[in-house]
Amino acid sequence: MTNKLFVGNLNYDTTSDTLQALFATVGPVASVAVITDRDTGRSKGFAFIEMQTEEDARKAVTQLDGREVDRRNIKVSEARPQPDRFAGGGSRFGGPRHEGGGANRGSKRGPRPGGKNDGRRF
Repeated sequence: MTNKLFVGNLNYDTTSDTLQALFATVGPVASVAVITDRDTGRSKGFAFIEMQTEEDARKAVTQLDGREVDRRNIKVSEARPQPDRFAGGGSRFGGPRHEGGGANRGSKRGPRPGGKNDGRRF
């Protein structure tokens, strides 16, 4: 287990100070991050808490999972590692860019004049 915890089902009005005080009842808190929408600045309803020790993180899960905070029963669990993101370029749809791949291989001019297309690129 790691020291980092995921806290979900938060009321949109729950602040980092509220979570800091709650988790400090279990043990020392290293950091609190309430995740917000980048456009509106409004909470997305979840946060990440980092406890000082793994033991305190385990205690926080057992003691605080299901606890009512700001009229919501919060979910506390070990945070999963963030997946590796593709480094560099990529297609505009998020996938990797492939050289010469895709449905539009070859000439962009279409079939050869006269309706013949023998598969040659030009």
